[in-house]
Parts: sequence; C-alpha cells; structure tokens
Amino acid sequence: MRFLKTWLRFLVSVQLLPALESGEETLVGGQAVLEGVMMRSPHAWAIACRKPSGEISTHSEPLERLSEKHKWMGWPIVRGVITLGHAMTLGFRALRFSANVALDETPANDKGKKLEVSGWMAAINIIFSVGFFIFMYKFLPLLAATELKRLNPLFGEQIIFNLVDGAIRISLFLLFIWGVSLWRDIHRVYEYHGAEHKTVFAFENGDALDTASVQKYTTYHPRCGTSFLMTVMLISILVYTLIPVTTFWARFGVRIALLPVIAGVSYEIIRFAAKHRGSLFALMTAPGLWLQRITTQPPSDQQAECAIVALNHAMTLEKQRGGELVIA
Repeated sequence: MRFLKTWLRFLVSVQLLPALESGEETLVGGQAVLEGVMMRSPHAWAIACRKPSGEISTHSEPLERLSEKHKWMGWPIVRGVITLGHAMTLGFRALRFSANVALDETPANDKGKKLEVSGWMAAINIIFSVGFFIFMYKFLPLLAATELKRLNPLFGEQIIFNLVDGAIRISLFLLFIWGVSLWRDIHRVYEYHGAEHKTVFAFENGDALDTASVQKYTTYHPRCGTSFLMTVMLISILVYTLIPVTTFWARFGVRIALLPVIAGVSYEIIRFAAKHRGSLFALMTAPGLWLQRITTQPPSDQQAECAIVALNHAMTLEKQRGGELVIA
C-alpha cells in the first residue's frame, strides 16, 4: 500500500515538476521533492529527504556547467532552453531519489527484493507526463477554442481566439495545481517548496542558515518555476496571435514547435525581473508570485531543516570545486 501511495505521489509530483523547480545555472536554487528538498549551485547539487523514521537521508554530486563547456549554450534565449532541460532532468532524478527514500523502510516483496521506483517505472512516468502536458495544455484548450468558434464566428477572430485559448489553458493549470493541493501529501510537497524558497532567500541575504533565520523570510520567490510557467502561458498568447495560421492542426503544430522559443524568452524575462524588481517585466511575473500562494506553503522547522541541510551539502561540494556564485 505504501508503494502504491508513494508511486502516485511521485507521478503527481512529476506533473508539477516545472512549477516546483527554481533557480538557474549561475544562481543558487532548488526544488521540492517528496519529504525533502533538492538544492543546487552552479557546480553541485544535493538532496536531503526525511525518512519515515525521522532521519535525514542526503546525497550530493558535482554538476557540469554546460555554458562553460559550450559558449553558445550561454547565449540569450538558448540558455533558457538548455537550462530548463538540464533542470528538468536533474529534478526528475531528485524526485526519483526522494521516492526511493520514502520506500527505504518498506518491507521487501515476497521474492525478497527491495521495493523502489525502477528505471522502467520512471520511463513510463516521463512518457505519461509529456503526453499529459501536451493533451492538457495544448490540445484541450485549442479544441475548446475551436468548438467555440463554430458556435459563434466572433471567437474565430485571431486575437479573440488566442485570448480564449490562453484563458482556458491558464484555467486548466490553476485547477490542476489547486486540485492536487487538496491531497495532504502534495500539500506537504508545497510546504517543502516554501522551505526551499525561504532558505534561498536567507542565503541570498547573507543570513545564517538556521531555522530561526530561514523562517523569517517569505515563501514567495520571483525566480520560481510557478512564475516561469505563468510567464510562459502569458507570452504564448501573444506569440500565437502573431502566427497567421487558422486550421486546427496547423495551430496545434505551432504550439508544439514554438514551445522551446517561448520557454527561452520567458526565462530571459524571469531572469531580468529577478534583478529589476520595479521593472515592467517584473509586473509581468506578478501573477506567478500570486500563484505561489498555492504552490508554496509555510513549512515546519523540520521541513526547513531539510532545505538547510541540502543547501549546506551543495555549498560544501561547490567550494571543493572552486565555484564562484553570482547572486541575483
């Protein structure tokens, strides 16, 4: 029963992965996982998860900074796509690690084999997640907007069509992240998300990394995956409006093909907004900050401790590798 519950938590968390992930290649950032937090610096990453027994299980590894090996990967727009892909890969590994920590004390099966999220199960999760994303946020909103166009020609106007399509997409996203928050286990993931943000804030402000110092900060951070996703959805409305295609499948193809470009542009906006809090671009990211009222929740001291342990392990490895941080 614990295995099934853990697998379901893992599956839902994979769907939430872009919203839970934060940070970028040159900054300290992290991600909430199952009963823990992953933290990363430019050249290292570490994860700290609370076992069912109450102990903290940790793991850390060095990271290769891709833009140092390939200069073109540091170009504007391109760096956003590369960084997002790298972060998603790392985030998935962290989620799988946390799921297996949750199963660490589960009794072995009848064959004496320890229960864990295997490679083939992880692969099925990835395939399902990609399909879910395309269906929920690309196909379904476009289908609904197309049906409305048939009911009233007014909805066929390019601007109105894409506004309706975008509104449906955002509504589905909001409904999903709110709906899963009602599940206590996912609500705890959102609490760890809050712990990650508080700890990053404390680090960025040079405070001591202890629970008292960390807990005084807000859970809302501008450099967050939730803000990124909302920015992507808002930017996509504008971009799709500028593409002169009118058939269903042409529009669907455009939405898939332009996703990397929109993600790259959105990354640059988030990056700029994090450094210029009073700019027009910062206003564009404001809906993402509002949405963090759902995706981040106040953590307990024990949850904050996991985030602190993860960041300390990442920073220890970062210093060993001679890394230099750039704080936003």
